[in-house]
Formats: sequence, structure tokens, C-alpha cells
Amino acid sequence: QVQLVEFGGGLVQPGGSLRLSCTASGNINDISIMGWYRQAPGKQRDLVATIARGSDPAYADSVKGRFAISRDWGNYTVYLQMNDLKPDNTSVYYCNAYEVWLRGSYNVGPYWGQGTQVTVSS
Repeated sequence: QVQLVEFGGGLVQPGGSLRLSCTASGNINDISIMGWYRQAPGKQRDLVATIARGSDPAYADSVKGRFAISRDWGNYTVYLQMNDLKPDNTSVYYCNAYEVWLRGSYNVGPYWGQGTQVTVSS
């Protein structure tokens, strides 16, 4: 199976920056799409950014120009650089993976990480 583990959350002041990372492990041959979602208390889980092989990254309108997603394709790792953070960016951030080729099988997914808390507060 596939496991995703996120790192990098924490407490930051408004205007500050954080970098999240997420690494997938398991009997993986390739992952087509990895992304970040977030969920605030009492709200649904929303897309933040995704990155797919052969395509430009996609972002939620609210984070364009401030957040940047990138991938280390060979190590099944995805990063989210978050700049100029605002209090309403406070959420649990989840990593996910779609279209995963395992050794011997293919799974559409999605697979999810356990989430990492990001709190933006002065």
C-alpha cells in the first residue's frame, strides 16, 4: 500500500512563510498527480494546489502568487512553499496522490496523508 507523510506545519505570524513537504512510500513505481488540500474546523476539505506530470501546476485562486507547489519526481515528494500567510490560511493541510503505479498494480487513489496543522496568528 501507499503511505503519505507530511512535515513542516506549525505556528507562524501573519506575513510569514512555511514550507510543507510530503513523501509517499510503499512499493511505488510512479505517481502521476500529487497535491495539497486543506480543511479548517467545520468546513469542507478544499484544494490548495496540485501538480501533475506533463502539466502546469494548478492553484486555488486564493493562494495564487503566494503559494508554490513543486515535486521531486524521483523521490515521490511534493512541497508547498507558502508565503505571505494570512490568518484565514489556518487549517490542517493534507497531501494526496492520484494515479499510483505500484509494483504489480495500478490504483487511481486518492491516497491521503494524516495532515499537518498550520496556524497563522500573531
